[in-house]
Amino acid sequence: MRELGRDYALFWAARVLAVAGATVTAVAVPVLTYQRSGSPLLTSAVAALQVLPYLLLGLVAGAVADRVSRRLLMVVGEVVSSVALASLVVVGSDASVAHVLVVAAVVPTAFVWFDAAAFGALPALVGRDRLVEANSALWTATTLVGIGGPALAGLVVAGWGATVALAIDVVACLGAAALLASIGTPMGPGRRVGPPTRLRADMVEGLAFVLRHPIIRPLTLAGALNSVAAGGVTGLVVVLAVEQLGSSADGDVPGFLLTAIAIGGFLAAVGLPRLLRRVRLGLVTVGALAGGVPALVVLALAEAWLVAVGALVVWGLATTLVVLNGISTRQQLTPDRLQARVNTSARMLAWGGTPFGALAAGATAEVAGTVTALAGVAAVCAAAVVYAVASGLTRVTAPAGLAEPPS
Repeated sequence: MRELGRDYALFWAARVLAVAGATVTAVAVPVLTYQRSGSPLLTSAVAALQVLPYLLLGLVAGAVADRVSRRLLMVVGEVVSSVALASLVVVGSDASVAHVLVVAAVVPTAFVWFDAAAFGALPALVGRDRLVEANSALWTATTLVGIGGPALAGLVVAGWGATVALAIDVVACLGAAALLASIGTPMGPGRRVGPPTRLRADMVEGLAFVLRHPIIRPLTLAGALNSVAAGGVTGLVVVLAVEQLGSSADGDVPGFLLTAIAIGGFLAAVGLPRLLRRVRLGLVTVGALAGGVPALVVLALAEAWLVAVGALVVWGLATTLVVLNGISTRQQLTPDRLQARVNTSARMLAWGGTPFGALAAGATAEVAGTVTALAGVAAVCAAAVVYAVASGLTRVTAPAGLAEPPS
């Protein structure tokens, strides 16, 4: 970390603090929704709302982040999140389901702008040749926080209530904003070369790059199917804990289940740099997708929470390898002037299946139970493996310096 510089350390600390707060909210908001509605579908809708703003605003946010101060976008995003969460803290136990769902939509909407700016900022902070190392350090730390955060959040929710847990995230958002504001290195965008372009043209250029690139395209589309499965799993965590494992909605089991996913994510973050030195880039994604299928089958059949935790550790490892491999590869192969647009376009496509997966899994669980819903999620993951192999990902390596796709 020291070799990556002071400003990277500030960026790293801001992201870790923001993630620490977000892990608490990830437990508290679904619990609030389930407590007030008793509906698996509405509870899964919270997971859908985490990604839906990306589908609606991702292209615009990416184009804007390549035009205006990325530091300002990140700071404003954290402040807006803190205000939205504070509204629930102030209302407390009187919050309606509608209020909870509105906040569940506003926070990820603010994150879209934050994320677009962060994608472009990181290469400016560390340089293109240190991206895998920087991403690995960032994801290692944030997933470590994710390991303890959900479990701690479950205890806070059980002991003091969901609104107290949300107050922790309010403080975390404001702290992250202060750290980001103190970074001295310019994070772009740099001065434009050539005539100004329209925002729509910038958006189209970023999306076209993703869809034309022979490496980024299949990684992104495989990631889209992976996101359908991930949305289904995340949307069913509270429902699984209550209806299949016999926990209460405000107990600590939902937190432990999210912690298990974070443990798998930590293992992926630590292992990816070493893995890429030994295994082809494309094989990492294909192997991770394939490894997720049996984990989901075991999860669907689990009756004890320890079995579910084990399955979710494997699932977290598999799904995070797919995500991290895609992010690092895109950042390495994308020209500086397109960083925010390309990464938000690809993230929009790769995350695009999450709300559909969450809503479909929630609706299926409401009608046919969690076992059937999770079996459907496993089938989607298996389809991702078939696509990845058919697209030729098993043969893909990352040639050095491939920044522009062939015409």
